[in-house]
Amino acid sequence: MHLTLDSLQATDALAKYLIAHTQAGDLVILSGPLGAGKTTLTQALARALKSPASVTSPTYTLIHEYPSDEGLIVHIDAYRLGSAVKLLDLGLEDYLDRARLVLVEWGEALEDLFPEAISVRLSLDADTRTAEVIERSRKI
Repeated sequence: MHLTLDSLQATDALAKYLIAHTQAGDLVILSGPLGAGKTTLTQALARALKSPASVTSPTYTLIHEYPSDEGLIVHIDAYRLGSAVKLLDLGLEDYLDRARLVLVEWGEALEDLFPEAISVRLSLDADTRTAEVIERSRKI
């Protein structure tokens, strides 16, 4: 699935689509260059899950947890880890067991370890943002 994210409403629509096609404990891997909208999409997902939290980038803290009406939202930034596989040592699987949704920015290395994960590849070309949703082990 390919989408143009030309407005906040388009990002919100993508978030609602992802929420409708995920369940408790699902992993969503967010990739794309700086400024492509990974944290903005996470903010939209939090709004869609009715979280009262103010979502910010976890670049320096690595992991943020946000409450929502449907359960915990875990937002992880693997950029500074060097390898997203190090997230296993930080308890990624424990988060999957107890969260509504786990979102990992810069987590492409997890795709082989978690083939059931949804990958959202964001891109930025000039002033146009796009998203590609990739589902490897199930169809959405």
